Amino acid sequence: MSTQAQTLQEALQEARARYAAANPRSRAQNAAAAEFMPGGNTRTVLFSDPFPITLASADGCYVNSLDGGRYIDYLGEFTAGLFGHSDPAIKQAVQQALDSGWVRGGHIPQEAELAAIICKRFPSIERVRFANSGTEANLYAIQTARAITGKNKVVVFEGGYHGGVFVFSGARSPITAPFDFIVAPYNDWEGTLALLEADKDDIACVIVEPHQGSGGCIPARPAFLKHIEAWTREHDCIFILDEVMTSRLAGGGLQEVHGLKPDMTTLGKYIGGGFSFGAFGGRADIMERYNPQRAGYIGHAGTFNNNVFTMCAGAAGYGKVFTPDVAAELSARGDRLRARLNAIAAGASFPMQFTGLGSMMNVHMCPGEIASVRDHARANLPLRDLFYFDLLDQGIWPARRGMLNLSLPMGEREFDALADAVAGFVEKRKGLQT
Repeated sequence: MSTQAQTLQEALQEARARYAAANPRSRAQNAAAAEFMPGGNTRTVLFSDPFPITLASADGCYVNSLDGGRYIDYLGEFTAGLFGHSDPAIKQAVQQALDSGWVRGGHIPQEAELAAIICKRFPSIERVRFANSGTEANLYAIQTARAITGKNKVVVFEGGYHGGVFVFSGARSPITAPFDFIVAPYNDWEGTLALLEADKDDIACVIVEPHQGSGGCIPARPAFLKHIEAWTREHDCIFILDEVMTSRLAGGGLQEVHGLKPDMTTLGKYIGGGFSFGAFGGRADIMERYNPQRAGYIGHAGTFNNNVFTMCAGAAGYGKVFTPDVAAELSARGDRLRARLNAIAAGASFPMQFTGLGSMMNVHMCPGEIASVRDHARANLPLRDLFYFDLLDQGIWPARRGMLNLSLPMGEREFDALADAVAGFVEKRKGLQT
């Protein structure tokens, strides 16, 4: 059957069959894993129907599958893989950690080194504490705000993702943390203001991503963020900026770009150099509540908060490799690549566009402006699935949901490969009956 005569469902069925035939070892691996893990899976976002491809190794900006496939890693571990898979400075730091011993159960020099680097890059972070993930960082930031203000309600936004127990896309997850959430409309200040004013006396904090990552790489409008900041200042409410993903978009994150000074900031992902990492920090008067030399301090435990591998890899990678100048250059390269992809998408016979900022982007099979997850209602999700399978055929490793992230080892060769793959998809599927 020719592409011109195919329906979308027929094309998708063929793509899935091709995928299954090309990855028999991954299928077998998933079946074996399912005996001990539900669905053979311990991280839902990595599951891909009919079964996930198993990755056997990685190097530079490439990943290699159990079935012999080699792909350019555009998933980038959902922004945590910024350094790629074999950065020499991080390798050296990890080797030094191995040689000097780990799980020491005491303070180590590198934790102070990494803390100093973070505080110097983010003027709003006067003091910082470490955790093991962005989820933990956001949990601590929210609880800190509730404890300090004595208020209960937490304002979040539709499409927001602040970790595994803070998911606000679509139906409420049954494992969402049991806080009293107010879910406001992203990029809609009037709608948000109405909700804020209705509960203004009991709102402990407002937490927002300045660029929604899991929500589809949707930038917040600068004026929207400024309104939130001003309202929290006026109402004794803590403004938390979730920069777990977005800190990579500039030397001082998007708060530097937009001129924001949040009361608290949360960090995670790549800053640990590829090891588990989270951090929350902010105003000195807030964070000093965690000072164990202070009467009535707040305790903050965590066996691996200052683990040797994360602290060493973070101090080396974030401190010496990903400098503010490198961050700016990577964002510029990402902006150029996204513009190139959108020029290709404009010639498609179906709605297609790439949203995002800098080194983060997401494809949407959707017409019109995408300002919030509400706009996803116009999207053609089966077509996005077909895009995923077609990109795998072309040696590109994307997120199933269409997210694409740059890493430092990437160059023009990898950018050309992605552009060619997108152009190939547009050409191959131009007669598709969607």
